[in-house]
Amino acid sequence: MTTVVQRLDKRARPALLAHFLALAPEDRRLRFGSTLSAGLIAEYVGRIDFDRDAAFGVHDMSLLLVGVAHVALADDYAELGLSVLPGHRGQGIGSALFDRGAAHARNRSVPRLYMHCLSENAAIVHIARKFGMHIVVGAGDADAHLELPPASAGSIAGELVTDRLALYDYALKSHVASWKGVNAALASASRLTR
Repeated sequence: MTTVVQRLDKRARPALLAHFLALAPEDRRLRFGSTLSAGLIAEYVGRIDFDRDAAFGVHDMSLLLVGVAHVALADDYAELGLSVLPGHRGQGIGSALFDRGAAHARNRSVPRLYMHCLSENAAIVHIARKFGMHIVVGAGDADAHLELPPASAGSIAGELVTDRLALYDYALKSHVASWKGVNAALASASRLTR
């Protein structure tokens, strides 16, 4: 099954905050490098510049944001941060988010992609290795970088198709969730009228 990754905009701030707050303290420490309070996470989400940076998400069938990538763009590099909720790990969501974030950076003529994590973050180190990143470990931290190829007509078209597929996927999931709600309400009303 293909994991569909959707680009998020500023309207997703509440869902992003809920996603990060759903991470257990240890997962927050691995994602941010320290265990951040709810207030600091809210500040982080509030500072995401959706005009410059990009945030990507994977939604489950109930529209819960189960995986997130934040791509912070600078002049000559991009930094990528990933998180996936525990019940959804091991399904390729982190890899799909990485791939989408790297494609986004590449298509904006960013030559290098960086990831910084705690060296004990085995999942992120695994993803970095899987995508051929050069990893330097020291003092409990790991820094990984990847030289990105220049954008091509194919990579740009691929990103456009991916964005359209993600919109369709979200709309379909939204309709399914709505119909489930309607069916539940009808079943409840049916039980009340008996």
